[in-house]
Amino acid sequence: MLQTVVSAALPVHERLSIRKNRLAPATGDLLGLPRLCIVTGTHGDELEGQYVCYELQRRIHEQAEHLTGIVDIYPAANPLGLDTITRGIPMFDLDMNRIFPGGDDGPAAEFLAHALMEDLRGAACVVDIHASNIFLREVPQVRLGENTVDRLLPFARLLNTDFIWVHAGATVLEATLAYSLNAAGIPALVVEMGIGLRLTPSFGNQLVDGLLALMARLGVWSGETAPIKPPIESVDGEVALLSAEGPGMFIPSAMLGTQVERGALIGEIVDPLRGEVVQRVTAPGSGWLFTLREYPACYAGSMLARILLGGAAF
Repeated sequence: MLQTVVSAALPVHERLSIRKNRLAPATGDLLGLPRLCIVTGTHGDELEGQYVCYELQRRIHEQAEHLTGIVDIYPAANPLGLDTITRGIPMFDLDMNRIFPGGDDGPAAEFLAHALMEDLRGAACVVDIHASNIFLREVPQVRLGENTVDRLLPFARLLNTDFIWVHAGATVLEATLAYSLNAAGIPALVVEMGIGLRLTPSFGNQLVDGLLALMARLGVWSGETAPIKPPIESVDGEVALLSAEGPGMFIPSAMLGTQVERGALIGEIVDPLRGEVVQRVTAPGSGWLFTLREYPACYAGSMLARILLGGAAF
């Protein structure tokens, strides 16, 4: 059932509306049923979550008799951003994921954020899906703040991602949707995967398998679920960042999601004018390559790759 969460007036007789689709058992009282919420489209240039919204609903519709709880799907938390394929909220010049929990008496953007927060209250779990930017491709991963690990790690392990990355508390921004939800006592997981402005259906299918497993754990789904592979798990200090020393075109040599040895060639930065290699980018230690630059043009300081050094932390 399509529902409008919140709506605000725009110039020229238009309205900005955040909508959701509620999937629920066809019969019976919905009061007291567990509820999973899927939120995406907070950044308008991150489209990977759009495929997940479609595919999850397609599978649920095919086996609707196994739906035992409520699934609320919010594909466009920032509808103006999605319409214009921009990260922030057009006209307001704001990153929507920096204004939560918002307020009911504040500017329009904060009013929308507040209304979304209020609509998510009571959820057994919220999964906030993001993509990377246009420069970097990421393996499917769950990102957690270290202060939420005890509560959220069992849920995160069900999502069928390749990686769970636990961040130090100081690196988790307090004005994000997930932080605000967790602070309000609503379990919220952040998934990041793929690349900006693109769809990666293989990653989306992988996550949907995990979402169905999470639904089964929450009592929202009684159907069969796919086997879930155990993710690699790490804390912040084990990740090596590789950056460009100067401008040029980055040509990757390694493959995303593979193990690399210390000194292995990750890629080269070349100078098209002189026809020279200006930087050979090598692994500073043995580990797992989970981020790799997709956009070739780079400058001094541009991120090229991230490598998880050593083994799992848990």
